[in-house]
Amino acid sequence: MTALLREALDEYLTMRRALGYRLARPEKLLNQFLDHLGDLDADGVTVEAALAWACLPAGGDGNWWAYRLSVVRGFASYLHTLDPTVEVPATDLLPWQARRACPYLYSDNEIAALIAAASSLPSPLRQVTFATLIGLLAVTGMRVGEAIGLDRDDLDTRNGMLVVRHSKFDKSRELVLHPSTIDALRGYLRRRDQLHPSPQSPSMFISTAGTRLIYCNVHWTFHRLVQRVGLTPRSATCRPRIHDLRHSFAVASMLDAYAAGEDGQARLTLISTYLGHVDPAGTYWYLSASPELLGLAAQRLEQHSAGRS
Repeated sequence: MTALLREALDEYLTMRRALGYRLARPEKLLNQFLDHLGDLDADGVTVEAALAWACLPAGGDGNWWAYRLSVVRGFASYLHTLDPTVEVPATDLLPWQARRACPYLYSDNEIAALIAAASSLPSPLRQVTFATLIGLLAVTGMRVGEAIGLDRDDLDTRNGMLVVRHSKFDKSRELVLHPSTIDALRGYLRRRDQLHPSPQSPSMFISTAGTRLIYCNVHWTFHRLVQRVGLTPRSATCRPRIHDLRHSFAVASMLDAYAAGEDGQARLTLISTYLGHVDPAGTYWYLSASPELLGLAAQRLEQHSAGRS
């Protein structure tokens, strides 16, 4: 039964990807779900089995459970069109209330401490890889998936540019880099070649096995560095995450614009393009977590209003 389900899963993923979905996380979760069914020696997909698997780990976040169940629901719905006996979990079985975490805005000192903490990792290659990766995320605001998806050939040292290919919504863009960032990447590649001359992957950032970094492993390692540095949550919804380096970049860029007396709206448009946002409204939300930035914006508004009156 499990072999038939895996064949059906391949067909399901192929169909969805033909519609433009990437499905990296759902693919991983659905394979885990099929492993769970195999352990149970189940005859097929049932609501009981789906619910039991979705509510793992015990004591986990309810929204995470609901997301896991929603992934199974999509696959079960596909199977149900082929076999009406397949049970599809109801949409209200585990209600999902999507909520955004409050961005943890890193200070320059905290970013420097995280980069320095990479020297505590167990191998020289991991040390230099994570130090460079964190630095690149901090100075470009790239998404983690974009950074680990970079190939070596995406770096154009002559023109000081980095090409981000097939990012969110399958968009690509070019990032202009500061000369110091180019020098840092050059230095990383030289050191990387010394430590691992023949990697298996064309990836810019590689593991000790010479393969492309894996998203979940990057998060796990970053969490270890956060603990080593001693960063703690500022609230229940404001925890130091690697994605918040992107938020910090956006806020710091806007603060620099205000300090230089530039047009904030014009800078915001540039930042939105640089970050790869489809709509500047997404960038507005990035900035809403900074009291300092909101205060400067309010001050500008007061000055503008006073000038008009």
